[in-house]
Amino acid sequence: MRLLLLEDDVEIGQWVLDGLNREGHVTDWVKDGRDALAAAMGQTYDVVILDRMTPELDGLSVLKALRAARIATPVLFLTAMGDVEDRVEGLEAGGDDYLAKPFAFSELKARLGALGRRHAAQAGKVEDTLLTGAGISLDLLKRKCSRNGEDIDLNAKEFALMEALLRSKGRIQTRTMLLERVWDMNFDPTTSVVETHISRLRAKIEKPFGDTVIRTVRGAGYVIEG
Repeated sequence: MRLLLLEDDVEIGQWVLDGLNREGHVTDWVKDGRDALAAAMGQTYDVVILDRMTPELDGLSVLKALRAARIATPVLFLTAMGDVEDRVEGLEAGGDDYLAKPFAFSELKARLGALGRRHAAQAGKVEDTLLTGAGISLDLLKRKCSRNGEDIDLNAKEFALMEALLRSKGRIQTRTMLLERVWDMNFDPTTSVVETHISRLRAKIEKPFGDTVIRTVRGAGYVIEG
């Protein structure tokens, strides 16, 4: 599943992120509510995990803003605010589940699985395992990439970068977004890792075909249009 995690405690956030990654989920981790709201508005997630006491914008306000925008992505509260009144408030605001800290990762895993299955069933869909765009096919199960039927050999980071771009097809991905999603890094103005890997991707998926697939939006980021 593709997940969004709002957690400002670095130790807890890293522990949850590591556990979710081991389970095979693709997780975007943000540390303040405004970033969480922006991510949830601009990306498609299977489940959003919200802490309630977070900087800039609290988790409950994030949820209310999402529901006001008619975004029905399942939301699981993961918070130290575990009193009955807090649970009721979160659920009545549109939350789908509520797990109080401290918690066992096994329970978090089970609750996320249940929410993901329920959401997929309600939407009448199964999780995408094949991403396509601009003649490119990315098989997430076989870990294979091809363009116009020709196999393209990508290393792990190139594959992850292509996945991030295809999952957000038609939407600009900033350098910071790609750093967080592919390299689990916060903004670092000194690193050129994104630009380096974009260049390598272009050498493999554009140069042999003589065209442009990954468009650079000056001052904004990168996008695959279709």
